[in-house]
Amino acid sequence: MSKHYGTIAFTDAVRDVQRAHGSNAFYERKRVQGAAAPGTDPLTDVEKAYLAERDSFYLATVSETGWPYVQFRGGPTGFLRVLDDHTIGWADFRGNLQYISTGNASGESRVALIVMDYPHHRRLKIYGHARIVTAEQDPTLVARLADPAYDAVVERAVVVDVEAFDWNCPQHITARFTVAELEAHLAPLREQLAGLQAENAELRSMLHSDD
Repeated sequence: MSKHYGTIAFTDAVRDVQRAHGSNAFYERKRVQGAAAPGTDPLTDVEKAYLAERDSFYLATVSETGWPYVQFRGGPTGFLRVLDDHTIGWADFRGNLQYISTGNASGESRVALIVMDYPHHRRLKIYGHARIVTAEQDPTLVARLADPAYDAVVERAVVVDVEAFDWNCPQHITARFTVAELEAHLAPLREQLAGLQAENAELRSMLHSDD
């Protein structure tokens, strides 16, 4: 848990529930320490390496009416870029043209990300302020975040100034694997199967020749 995570997440209502369940003393110390610390929380090499390996995340925004909205964001591995110790960003691809996340972030900059690593039961939560950046505003940044090899239309860039983050509890994360992640295990099995099939065919041929 980064220093300022508790100052954002542990509101009065949250702390009331923590008191009711006996966890407030532990988390209150972290909240007070974070409130006294200057600035925002920098990403460490651990978070940077983790984000570089991801190909998706979940983005939460809030509308003018107060309703939250959560959207899945996917792309090539590493499309969620670390721009510096306090900033992340990604190329925003064209989707179903509803623009709910984009509209919400344009009006209310506060966002939250959950970045999952299903095979290893890991998840990183990030709080930050989002900025929508178009190619007209900063063509260099949009080009930097885009991947020319990925087949998608980049409509804009989204940049998030990171305020705080936390590595979440690994409990109850069901392991899920992509085809690419399974390939390293499936390839030897395919090779073994092909060898057995070839051996079987040879034995059948020998039996037929004896006839």
